[in-house]
Amino acid sequence: MQFGYKIKIIYLVSSVSIIQLAPAAFAQVHTVKNAKVYRQQFRVDSMQKMIEIKTLVPGVVYDLRYATKNNFTNTRLYKTGNSTFLRLPVALALQRVQIELNQKGFGIKIYDAYRPYAVTKKMWDLIGDERYVANPSKGSGHNRGLAIDLTLINLSNDNELDMGTGFDNFTDTAHHVFRNLPSTVLQNRTLLKETMEKYGFRSFETEWWHYSWPNDRNYEVLDLDFKKLEKYAY
Repeated sequence: MQFGYKIKIIYLVSSVSIIQLAPAAFAQVHTVKNAKVYRQQFRVDSMQKMIEIKTLVPGVVYDLRYATKNNFTNTRLYKTGNSTFLRLPVALALQRVQIELNQKGFGIKIYDAYRPYAVTKKMWDLIGDERYVANPSKGSGHNRGLAIDLTLINLSNDNELDMGTGFDNFTDTAHHVFRNLPSTVLQNRTLLKETMEKYGFRSFETEWWHYSWPNDRNYEVLDLDFKKLEKYAY
């Protein structure tokens, strides 16, 4: 009886430890949830401001998948698909990317840019694999307004260029090192990668569509909805 009692005590202590540690997984990242705090930040440093992308890149096309059910979660995670955001220096760099691509007959289609932190937590609950979804304990480039998911379109007909897979394809075929693809697909991926990197973006090895900007100004994780950002984005 005494032995059984000790086992129960150990089990209870272990259970309490687990319960106490679980919330800490998301406690490591400070998030900005108050629009007034965000406004104060960009008033001190204008480079912190989140810009609605089309204000600087008017020819860009939106296909914001998480505002629809056409994504890997099969649920609508955003309330609107009419706007999306990047920090000011990132939007300016994307503007330069678009100008160069236009000169070659191509344009940009955006699948996602800014992503509220609460949405990242939902995605992590579904996937839980850092090759494809950011760990909420760290926050993501999307949460900071530093990352963008995009592809190329042909300006003559607005059709997407063949990249070998669709968006949010969680297979090796979507990796940059995967070479068993038609030469046209490899050329399209190379065009996107080289142009993005030329203007300061960094590629992500497991997703041909994902590019990010260096976090060189200590950009914080944002958990603001799109309507709040729209008030200050123009």
